[in-house]
Amino acid sequence: MTDLKPVRRALLSVTDKSGLTDFARALAAQGVELVSTGGTAKTLRDAGLAVRDISDLTGFPEMLDGRVKTLHPKVHGGILHRRSVPEHVAAVREHGIEDIDMVVVNLYAFEATAAKPGVTFGELIENIDIGGPSMVRSAAKNFEDVAILTRVADYAAISSELQANSGQLSGETRWRLAQTAFATTAAYDSAIAATLAKLPYAEPETVLTQPEAKTGEYPQHLELGFKLAQTLRYGENPHQSAALYLDASGKGIAAGKQLQGKELSFNNLVDLDACWELASEFAEPAVAIIKHTNPCGAATGTSVADAYVRALAADPISAFGGVIGVNRVVDEAAAAEMAKLFVEAIAAPGFTPEAQAIFAAKKNLRLVEVKAHPAQQVIKQISGGLLLQDADRKRIEAGDLKIVTHREPTPEELTALLFSWRVCKHVKSNAIVYARAEAHGQEVFGQTVGIGAGQMSRVDAAKFGALKAVLPLAGTVAASDAFFPFPDGLETVAAAGATAVIQPGGSVKDADVIAAANRLNLAMVFTGIRHFRHG
Repeated sequence: MTDLKPVRRALLSVTDKSGLTDFARALAAQGVELVSTGGTAKTLRDAGLAVRDISDLTGFPEMLDGRVKTLHPKVHGGILHRRSVPEHVAAVREHGIEDIDMVVVNLYAFEATAAKPGVTFGELIENIDIGGPSMVRSAAKNFEDVAILTRVADYAAISSELQANSGQLSGETRWRLAQTAFATTAAYDSAIAATLAKLPYAEPETVLTQPEAKTGEYPQHLELGFKLAQTLRYGENPHQSAALYLDASGKGIAAGKQLQGKELSFNNLVDLDACWELASEFAEPAVAIIKHTNPCGAATGTSVADAYVRALAADPISAFGGVIGVNRVVDEAAAAEMAKLFVEAIAAPGFTPEAQAIFAAKKNLRLVEVKAHPAQQVIKQISGGLLLQDADRKRIEAGDLKIVTHREPTPEELTALLFSWRVCKHVKSNAIVYARAEAHGQEVFGQTVGIGAGQMSRVDAAKFGALKAVLPLAGTVAASDAFFPFPDGLETVAAAGATAVIQPGGSVKDADVIAAANRLNLAMVFTGIRHFRHG
């Protein structure tokens, strides 16, 4: 370690008081004077530590309900003056400014306040920290002389280094802490800007509601606040490095709790996101099996086990080495079935103890517990910039469909059509999904039969989907993610055995396609929307 400098006085002012007293004791043990504010000072005193009030340091009382307490020359002068510059040292001595060698600050919990039900406009504004970020930036700028701690996670390492070096910290450590500090204030300001950009002016007592996203309204500056969660073994391929970053929601695949198995890879995470999104489309028990981001099988059923068996039956060969998404807690019966197949990972809202006991025999299998997190917007990077769009959350129900053929779909066909449409939304374009429906008592459940994904022509997608079918195609329905530009694609799905078709419509050749459907005695419905998924 190089450029060791002592810590003689520390200013502590934190919102998150986790680990605070232990860290403060470690500082005091090295002879560090503790200066603190408000609730932080009370916490330290209650723990039996000697604390000097910030008002004693500044000679000025805290005021304006705590809005002004550290915004003072004796605070920022004590932090910012450069100890190696004689003029700086002379100036602070002339004005009775004392050195502050360490600043320990974490900021008002703005994002937590914004997410709190019933929060008012005035409460939200009051939780914008001013003094905290100012001290963080001052200390980070003067890292050559001052250490800035913004994370509870750093307390233990800093305590150890101080103890090992007789109350001193290295230049490398101060620089690392400064880097973290600037990232912290940047993310904090981004969160404030992004939240306030969605809100109209309101009176302080106005209770805020979650604003609905308005199509076509986008910020002039796109601020992205993500925190590094972990570096990954590699990216899509072994020669590529990669890392995982988290948003502030604490939900979704990125924040999933891994219960067992090897470290999740880049591709695991991408595939798990795809299968989780597909399974989450359905209210009834649903299972999606994904290979290389495309579904090779998906089904709903009376239970998770039933849905899984039906999803697997659609393409058991492609399912080998895939990932599974489930929209229900995985129980013992489902786990017993899933354990028969080699899979990389399973994402679900939870796993029963009995299910975990079964999976424990598969040491490398990753189990990921996920909290639902429906994304409202989607970001894609291109060279030189980013593309931002609303997430494809459009749902189609039976009442939204336009029947365009002489023959109407039967109730069973209608269930299969809606099921296949929801699956098709998650298949790379051009996409054709063959599916069927099966009655269990009063309920009817869906099952994929053949999936044609990522083809350059819609006819090829129809042919490939039929080629992939393991189960009989006769009597299935077909979903197309975009319109049939000519009758040939429709004729291909009919030749494969489909009896009903769901598609967006909107082609200049719609009349010809409808005429072909009538000639082939197909039932066909238009959705009025398409579900392109380019990657």
